[in-house]
Parts: sequence; C-alpha cells; structure tokens
Amino acid sequence: MSQNEKAMADASQTTSRDRSESTSTNPKDIERVQPKQNTSLLHYLNSDVNPAETTWPMAAYCFMTGYMQVLALALARLFEGAPGFRDQTFHKADQQALCSLLSFQFGAFLGRIGDRVGAQKRSWLIAGTFLQGLLGMAAAIAFWKSGQPSLSGERELPAWTNALTFVGLAFMSASLGLQGIQAKRLNTQFGTTIVLTTVWVELVTDPGLFKLRKRVMTRDHRFIAAGALFLGAFVGRAILAKVGTAGTMGISVGFRVIIALSWMFVPGKPPRA
Repeated sequence: MSQNEKAMADASQTTSRDRSESTSTNPKDIERVQPKQNTSLLHYLNSDVNPAETTWPMAAYCFMTGYMQVLALALARLFEGAPGFRDQTFHKADQQALCSLLSFQFGAFLGRIGDRVGAQKRSWLIAGTFLQGLLGMAAAIAFWKSGQPSLSGERELPAWTNALTFVGLAFMSASLGLQGIQAKRLNTQFGTTIVLTTVWVELVTDPGLFKLRKRVMTRDHRFIAAGALFLGAFVGRAILAKVGTAGTMGISVGFRVIIALSWMFVPGKPPRA
C-alpha cells in the first residue's frame, strides 16, 4: 500500500471515530440534551410551588377570626353578677361559637395530611382546595335543607338555631380551618389574615410603607390581602342578601374550584444552584 493510501485510510478511521464519539449513547449526555420540560404530570404535581409566586391564589382566599374571643366572653359571662343572679344560659350564639371553633380546629388538623405529603407540593394544594370546596358544598346543602333564614332580624335572635344549620356551620368552619393551615404552611404575607389584626399591624409598621415609587413585596402583598378581605366580606354580604346562605355557599364552592385549578399554573421553586 502506498503512503498516500495509508494517509487516506488513517484519516478515514479518525473521522469515523469522531462521529462515533459525537453520537455517543452516554446516559449523562442524553440527560443533558433532553429538555427539562419533558417531565411527567405526576412529577409536576409532586413538585413544590414557589411561595413567592402564589399572590393571586392566596388573595382569592378569605380567612376568619374571633371564635376564641366570642367563646371566652361567653364563659366570662357565667361569673358576672352575684351568686343566684348570674346568666348561666348556654345561648345559641355561644353554641355557634363553640361549634365553629371546634370545627375550625378539626379542619386545621386535616392539614397534618399535607405535612406528610409535603405542605408546598402542588398535588396537596390542589387536593386540599378541592376538599375545602367539598366541605363548602356540604355546608350549602345543609343550609338549604335547614329551612331557616340566612339573616337575623335582631342580634339577640340568631338566624341559625336548628341541627342542620349547626351542621352547615361546622362544615363551613372546617373548610376555613383547612384553608388557614394551607396558607400558613406557604409562609407568605397572606397567611397573616388568619388573625385579622396582624395584617394591619404588619402593614402600618412595614419599613417600605412610604416608598411609593418602589415595588415593596411585603407592603404590596399586605395591601392586596387587606383589600381582598374587605372586598370579599362586602361582596359576600351583598350576595347573601340576594340569594341566601345556600346560594352564597354555592358561589364560594365555584371560587374554590377555580382556585384549586389555578395551583396548576403557579411556577415551581427555582432549582438550587
């Protein structure tokens, strides 16, 4: 074989070797080339959401407070006045406060499921919000079947006095308890509306309160939370006057379903460096 033919053969072998290396089936190389978006739905649902991106689902929530205070005032009344002249009646309003408090705690206790699954996992946020909707639906049906008015004409005469209205109140409070613990586990400014005064105290003492030309996330989120809370109460009361308790609860269930689905679109946590 001539020197020219040898040189051509060597060049051919080098080229084929380079091609085989470039088309290597090394798993690490393939993993690097595959796009990160190519993940399964199950993996996506089991990923954690980024709490910093949860502004609108959290703003759509509405929290509650005051049950412990109402119950404490009811117990304190038992010791007012001279012996023999004390009001020791277990009033309906006190019964409602106790029912609400216990049911709220039960709903919050359900949040322990999320602690086992992963409190910030997308699957738990969706499932937990749907569960809130189911509890709200049960409350709506109970109020509808109770046959009692939605509003009381006088403060001393509660509107909800029969067993079905108490069942509805229990389901509604449990729904809010679960909602509250989910919000706290996300650890955002919106969780402070569980105790209503906290959001106002933290808002007016925020260091960036008067930096009007800058976007301050803590201040802006607290403004949104307080505004959404007021707007929700105002609109809820207006709807209640028009369609009654069952209809209002039905509308709230629709909102729950929308919020549950919205968790699908919340971005996940950024990858660690």
